[in-house]
Order: sequence, then C-alpha cells, then structure tokens
Amino acid sequence: MILSRIGKAIFSAFVAISILSLGLWLSSGPIQSSAAGGGPEGCANDDSGLKLPAGFCASVFADSVGHARHMVVAPSGVVYVNTWSGEYYANDKPHDGGFLVALQDKAGAGKADVQERFGETVETGGHGGTGIGIYQGAIYAETNDKIVKYAMESGSIVPQGASTTVVSELPLGGDHPMHPFLIDTKGAMYVDVASASNACQLKNRTLKSPGADPCVELETRGGIWKYDANKTDQKFSKADRFATGIRNGEGFATDANGHLFVTQHGRDQLHANWPELYKPDEEATLPAEEIMSLKSGGDYGWPFCYYDSFQQKLALAPEYGGDGGKKIGLCAQKSPPAAAFPAHWAPNALLHYDGKQFPARYRSGLFVAFHGSWNRAPYPQGGYNVVFQPMNGEKAAGNCEIFADGFAGAVKSPEGAAHRPSGLAVGPDGALYVSDDVKGRIYRIVYRGGSGGAGAAGSVTPCPSATAPAGEIVAAPAKPPEGTHENVSGAALPEGVTPEMVVLGGKIYRGQVGDAACVGCHGETGKGGPLGPDLTDEKWLWGDGSYGAIKKTIADGVSQPKQYRAPMPAMGGAQLTPEQLSALSAFVWSLSHHQ
Repeated sequence: MILSRIGKAIFSAFVAISILSLGLWLSSGPIQSSAAGGGPEGCANDDSGLKLPAGFCASVFADSVGHARHMVVAPSGVVYVNTWSGEYYANDKPHDGGFLVALQDKAGAGKADVQERFGETVETGGHGGTGIGIYQGAIYAETNDKIVKYAMESGSIVPQGASTTVVSELPLGGDHPMHPFLIDTKGAMYVDVASASNACQLKNRTLKSPGADPCVELETRGGIWKYDANKTDQKFSKADRFATGIRNGEGFATDANGHLFVTQHGRDQLHANWPELYKPDEEATLPAEEIMSLKSGGDYGWPFCYYDSFQQKLALAPEYGGDGGKKIGLCAQKSPPAAAFPAHWAPNALLHYDGKQFPARYRSGLFVAFHGSWNRAPYPQGGYNVVFQPMNGEKAAGNCEIFADGFAGAVKSPEGAAHRPSGLAVGPDGALYVSDDVKGRIYRIVYRGGSGGAGAAGSVTPCPSATAPAGEIVAAPAKPPEGTHENVSGAALPEGVTPEMVVLGGKIYRGQVGDAACVGCHGETGKGGPLGPDLTDEKWLWGDGSYGAIKKTIADGVSQPKQYRAPMPAMGGAQLTPEQLSALSAFVWSLSHHQ
C-alpha cells in the first residue's frame, strides 16, 4: 500500500511505528506513486526537457552529484549512485566527499531534498566506479580494483562503518577499466571485466595491425566473471570466468523468469583500421550494439567476430582473417545476440522493469540506456537516449522503441551533449530513474496516464533500424565559432602553408574529404572531449604546437596517450595523401593560432 494514501490516522501511526523499528534504512521517506505535477494532459513540474511517450512525465530528481554511473534504489526509496572520475572525464576535479551518493526525497515531492556522500574519496586513493547494487540490506559498490560492501544501520541513509572487501585485484587499465555487476537473489555476483583493447590487435587501434593469436587478453579480460556476494576477501582469478567473448558488457538485467542478459559495446574502427575492406560509411553502421542472453560457458565471439545487422550474422573480424563481412569461419560456433541495435550507440545500462506503475507491456521487455556514439563521425552521431526493447523470452520481439530522448540537448556528440544516459533503476513505487554522467543529473520518470491507451504500442516512436544508412556527412558550420577561424590570412602562416590549405584541412578534419574522423574525438569545434584533447588552447600534450610538430604527431599517431584512454592511429586512422596530411596539419595549427 502507498503510505501517502493511507487515510486512517491510527493505521498510519501503526505503520510509522513498525517502520521505525526496522530502522531508517527501510523507511527514509514517504513513497510516492508519481512525481508532483500535472496529469496526462501536461506535466506541471516536468523540468527535464525529455521527450517521452504519451502519459509519462519526467522531472529532475537531483543534479550535480558528480559523474553519475549506475544506480540502485533501496526499499525505502533512497537512491544510491556510484560516481566516477579520471580519463573518461578529462581528469577534471572530482566532487568533494565520497564517490558514493545517497539521495532521499524526504518531503515526498519527487525531488531529492537530502544528499549525503560516503565511501572512498580522492584523499583515500579513490577514483569512484560504475557498479553498485543492494543485497541483503547491504550496499555493494565498485571502487578502483575492488567490489566492496557497506553494512547499513538504523537511523541513517549512509553506512557508519568501514567497507568490507568482497572481491579484489580486478584488472584495471586499457580501454575499459570499469566493473559493472549484478547480484541475483541467491547472491551470485556477475562482474563485467571488459577488454583492455578495441580488437586485441598487436598494436591497439592501429592501421592494419593483425590480431594477437592467441588473444592472451581473453584469459583475464573480455568476459563476465562470477563471484559470491555472500563471501568476502575473494580474489580475481582466471578460473572464475563465467562467459567469454564480451568486449564491454556494461549493462546487466534479469527478467521475471530468471533469464540473465548483458549488453555489448561493439568494436570500433572497422573502416579506420581496414579501409581496403570497409567503406567509409561502414565506420558508422558496423558493427551492431547488442543485448546477449548470458549463459555459463558462453562464448560471444570477441575479438574474432562482430555482429553484422545487415547480414544478420556474426562475421569474422579483419584482424583474424576476415574479408569485410563475407567470411564466417569460427564465428559459426559463437553465440549471436538476443537483440541488435544501431552501431556505436553505447549501451551503458540495462533494466527489466518489474514495477507496477507503468503499463503492463513494459514488463515484457528491457530498457536500455544508450550513452551515445563517438565513432559514427563524420556522420551524425546516435544514441543519447533510453529505449525499450520488447522481448519474447530470450529473444527480441520486434524493433526497439525510443522511450526517452532529449538528454543531449541541441547537439548529439561527446563534447556537445548536455547530458548522457548512463544508469537505470526502478523505485519501489515504480518510478524509473536515469542517471547522467556529464553533469551528474538524476531523472525521475513516472506514468500519469492511467491504465489504457496512453503508453500503448501505437503511441511510441520506433528506433532507427540497425540497418539504417549512416546519413549525410555532417556539414561544416556556416560560421566557425570563435577560436576556430579558417581564414587565418591575417596571421603569420607557417612557411609553406597557404589559406587554401587551411580551408582544405577543415574539410578533412570534418570528414568531408579523405574519410578522416577527427571530430569523433576532438569535437566539431576542436574543443576536445572525453576521447581527445582541446586543440584550441595552445596546450600541447605532444610536441610544441608548431606546424611541423603537429604534422609529425598526426603522421605517427599516438600509441600511448598521456591523459586519454584510447590511442590515436597514424594519420588519424585515415588514408591521407601527403597533401592532405599537410592541409590537415595546417588546419589544426590554425585552431590555436588565430587573431
């Protein structure tokens, strides 16, 4: 029964006394059936800016909590969030206090009016993390190379004692150092230990570098490991691998029948690393993102295979003898996905909705939070949304639906998005929470349309097909923003550089010439982002910022970045002619040398 609707005072008092005896951990505020605000014809307190199906409303539950990753909601309605720091966020200053956040709506208004932090801090050597869960009244959280648990006590929404280590020595470093996890009702804890590389190449993300054979990385990465949440002081071991061939499985979910699912971030740079086998637009359309039905001993193909939605099959990767999609080879023995989505959307979280508030159809599928692409450049980026995938058992039941959109705002790109979905959780009242790891916003979505037509299949927006074309190359802005002037004739150009070279370089930078994808990492305006540094501020990580140093860096690539997680291939992963290399170098030089 919803507490805020109990009419009889004596019963209300009895309930309050009973709950207090269990402690504040189980009673940290009244549970609301929906956020305060309007009905299905309008959401008076909808300050989210999100686009939702008819009958749904959203509000900003909390803001600026840090780089919010995964969440979990206690039976009391308190929302617990794990936040992260480091290279993914350009090494910006972490939030003061612990990386774990407790958010409480004490007034029952659909807004967090209490925020408390706990856990490791920067001062204690913490960097935060992604994974978080609740099991038998304790909070479990990823921090650095460990998963720890915090016992909860009555009278507080945050733990009062130190954490206990559940499992330690989880692999760190490389492209995917995070450890999301899921704990089932019996305490089985499934941990993602994602790949350290893009495709297990001898030289990561490098033009025509073959795959390591054997891929030794698979012994300790690229799969799901299983531990016991009832035990402590477990150590990571090769022997505890549950499933393999999963490049980056950030989202977990179990459905009402006990089926276990995990998402997969598909590999990058098929065209950039193998331009003779893949067309430029296939950089944006291959491979698919996936939901996989997770089985003990399962092998899902990475790095040897990738899923091609156009052919609806696993194809042999070029690093291991693939020919651009025709050969299947050993991929015939690997497990295909349960559902496929457009390439590079980045599925960061997965959720089976078990609440009662939303229409019944939402209990027969999975919600996916797509963080948003970078590797579709120079074509339009995609994702930055939450979708609903109808399921029939362990298989997709038709195309997915765009459930929530508008997080990014006007610009869907890593450097331009206002917010990016990263985590999903359901409250005891059936509200859906979505976290954002750009500015630390937590959204709360409720259903206000009552039972019936609103929210039914006819009112939803279908996802783009996984076989949709890449679209047109994103055009250059009509007027370059301040700091990225292409007409630098008023400045003293380096010897041998002409204004015409700078203009051509701008077209190469944006992918209009030469098939380069510079904007994917450095942004449309050169201001940088999570994957690449700012090119406009005259602070150079390599060389001295001179035309010659820039040209050498582009030509050689950056195999071991100083501050960013992914290397830059030689020539930026493009097949540039000497003239194009010179022009691109001139343009990059011009970004930080303007008057």
